[in-house]
Amino acid sequence: MNLVQIFVRDNNVDQALKALKKKMQREGSFREMKRHVHYEKPSEKRARQKAEAVRRARKLARKRAQREGLLPPPKPRVPRA
Repeated sequence: MNLVQIFVRDNNVDQALKALKKKMQREGSFREMKRHVHYEKPSEKRARQKAEAVRRARKLARKRAQREGLLPPPKPRVPRA
């Protein structure tokens, strides 16, 4: 089990909560909690894991193709103001 630690600076709880949510999102904690709400049949688990593996493989292939120049590079993200 990973312990997530966030420090509250200058009594700014809203900023700390935002940082906590972002950190949990990155770690996949929310996805994990959502999965444990209901029982997942073994066949559904296998299908989900296979789909996740396919997604990872496609992402890796896309990144590799971009590095080799076969695909255009991703558009840079514009931060919202």
